[in-house]
Parts: sequence; C-alpha cells; structure tokens
Amino acid sequence: MAAPVQKGEELEVRIDSLAYGGSGVGRVDGFVVFVRGGLPGDRVRATVTKVKRGFAEATAAAVLDPSPERVEAPCRHFGVCGGCRFQDLAYESQVAAKEQQVRDALTRIGRIPEPPLEPIVPAASVYGYRNKLEYSFTTGEDGAGVALGFHRAGRWDEVIDVEECLLTTDLGNALRLAVRDWANEEQLQPYDQETGEGYLRHLVYREGCNTGQVLVVLVTAPGERFETGYLVDVLRRFPEVRSIHWAINDTPAERTHDLPTRLLWGEDAIEEELLGLRFRVRPSAFLQTNTEMAERLYAIVREFAALTGEENVYDLYCGTGTIGLSLARDAGAVWGLEISEEAVACAIENAELNGIENASFFAGNVGQTIEELAERAGAPDVAVVDPPRAGLAGKALRRTGAVGAPRLVYVSCNPTTLASDVKVLRADYGYELLRCLPVDMFPHTPHVESVSLLEKVR
Repeated sequence: MAAPVQKGEELEVRIDSLAYGGSGVGRVDGFVVFVRGGLPGDRVRATVTKVKRGFAEATAAAVLDPSPERVEAPCRHFGVCGGCRFQDLAYESQVAAKEQQVRDALTRIGRIPEPPLEPIVPAASVYGYRNKLEYSFTTGEDGAGVALGFHRAGRWDEVIDVEECLLTTDLGNALRLAVRDWANEEQLQPYDQETGEGYLRHLVYREGCNTGQVLVVLVTAPGERFETGYLVDVLRRFPEVRSIHWAINDTPAERTHDLPTRLLWGEDAIEEELLGLRFRVRPSAFLQTNTEMAERLYAIVREFAALTGEENVYDLYCGTGTIGLSLARDAGAVWGLEISEEAVACAIENAELNGIENASFFAGNVGQTIEELAERAGAPDVAVVDPPRAGLAGKALRRTGAVGAPRLVYVSCNPTTLASDVKVLRADYGYELLRCLPVDMFPHTPHVESVSLLEKVR
C-alpha cells in the first residue's frame, strides 16, 4: 500500500510523543510521521523530507497550536545552535519522555511485556553541567575576523559564533571568549572545512568540576603560525588553568579526539574527584561529561553490583577505570578490559594514584580477548559492561554471555541497543532482567543513560 504522504508535502500533524533521538511522533491517517522540532501536544505544520515504507520524516515549519509543555528557551542561540534542542520543553516532560523511551525499547525490542523499569533519576543541575566542550573556529558574520562556537542546527559546514553557552560554567564561557579575542588580535585565519584552507580548527575545554582544575587544547592545521608563549600568557590569566596543549590535525576530518598533543605549559593532565577517588584527565581521556551525574551513575552501579568484598569483578569497556576503581574497595579483585591502550595506561595510573592494588587493567577488544581474560583472572562473579552506543553486539555479546557471570551490570547510553542485547542475553544465555534505572545525564538533549541489573537464572 502506498504511503499517504509524499516528499515535499506540507502536513498538519498532532504530536503525540517523542521518539528516541528526539523527533516528535505523529500520525497522518494512521501513518507514522517523525517530525523534527515537534513536541508532545503540539499541532504543527510540517514539511515531509523523507518517505519510507513504514514511516515518513518531516521538519516542523510552524507551530499552529503549541503544547502546554512548551516553555521559553533561555539560551540566546536556541534554534540556531545545533546543541541542546529541548530547552523549549519543560524539564519534567523531558525526563518523562526519556523514561518512556527506555520502557518502549525494552518492550518492543527486548520483548519484555512488563519491564522492571524504575523512575528515572533527574539531573542534579539542568544547566552548567558539562565538564567538557569542543568549539569550532569560523569566520565572523561580517566575513572578517574569527568567531568561535558550535555547528548550526542541521549543518556540518556552518558554525555560529557563541556569546554564551548555558551548558558550561561562567569560567568556561569567559575562557572561550578570551581565546576568540586572542585569535582576532593575532589575525589568525579559521580553517575552512570545504576548501581545506585556513589554520585555527578547534578549542577543547575540560574542567575538573570538583577540583577546579582546567585543561585546554588548541587544535590547528599544520604549521606554527602563532607565538605559543603569548597564548600561554592569555590562558594563564585564569588561575584555574593547569594544563595547556596544542594539537595538529592534518586531515580533512573534524577530529579533536586521539590527536597527539604538545604540552605548551603546566601539567600534562588535570585531576577530577569522583566518589572520593582522584582521576587523572588527559586531553583524550574519556570521562563522563556530567560530573554530578557521573557520581550518581557510579553509585547506582555499586548498588546493583552488591559487592561483599570477595567478588571477582570484570570491568568491560573500562575506559580510564572510573567504574572499576569505584568498585575495587568492595571487591576481591577487579579486572578491566579496554581496546584503547592510552585509556588503559590512564586506568593503571589512576589505580596507583588512589593506592588501589586489587585492580588490573589490560588492552584488548572485548569480543576477542575476554576468554583470555577468563583464563588469567578466573571466572567472574560480577561483570560490569559499559559499551559504546552500538552496544555489545556480535562476538562481544556472545562471549560476554558465555563467560556467564552470575550478576551482570549493564551501563547503556542507547536504550535500543540495550534492549537488543538484553533480548539475546535472556534467550540464549539464561539471564533475567531484574532492574533498569534510567539516568538523565544530558538535560535538553535526546540522550539518556541507564543502568540495568541482570542475573543468571539458568
């Protein structure tokens, strides 16, 4: 049967809910339409951008009848900036939608009619919560000078200048503006993604929210076209700055992660404190970007792991060891596995920094090396997994299931891949989902984390 809508057609749609990913969900003659910019309760006029067999995608052109859940977005860049797109949705409605998205995924994909879902944990702070931001340099609006900000909504090739970002701190905003002023004073040219010409590419800002320490990385095209000492002088006006790095990206791709850096001044890393532990934060080290909620997330993992002091714990996709080290005080032994050698080096360093001697970390692909880990470490009593957005999947899923930890704690940033993995773990490896607790780490965005507890019942 042909779809009742066509590409380019304008529709009036009543939005019923939010889909995972953030688009509003409406129906036209029973046919599902995902509307970017539509909020639950809105009646919108939308333009169809894509039609597929079972649904269509559209963009809201006008709000004809606004939802009672709409609020005034406080950010002066809202709607133009491609960042936090749900500032105009009441926060209570945001977290309710995220909780429902996790429920829907477990029901529809995981095939669990009544999932053991607990009420979502809301964010402690809905603004000023990010400890890391990556800005892009661009040409000023008048075609001259340097601007520094984020990509325009829906565009990879346009960057807007940002005067104030509500997701960072006052310090983060002040430092960004100081770097922008420095770039204009030095008359440096921003890099043009389309032509490959220009010099300044990105500014990376990392803040230890509990320690007050700041790390800065300037990313440029090849060549030393600025006086490094003067940049250091500009940044050292902020006493919180402890570490200043310079990285060169000589590829067309927009990269800030895993680039080699040259230390221009200060320590090679800063420190952050989580749950009473100190963690070294290097330019490319992974750390949850919401410090307050990272502590809450790790506390939930500890609760679900229910350690008594004797357990053999696997920390799979361990990153820099934050979760595993937070469990080590209550475990017999912790064994971390992570594909990034740099992250493993950081995890080992973090264990030494905190005087933790019962945690060991190894570099390797989970799907390829978990059996080798089992031979070395012995069978796990508890396994904690914190995979990327793609979930466990494939060989990693099969071999994690086959290792057969009696208790499995799954930290997820994607409810759809969580649900898919839970379905396999239940059907093929004898696990049962006992608890699932969503956590809002990223207010005003579509993203939602969750912690799930699975136990082996057969």
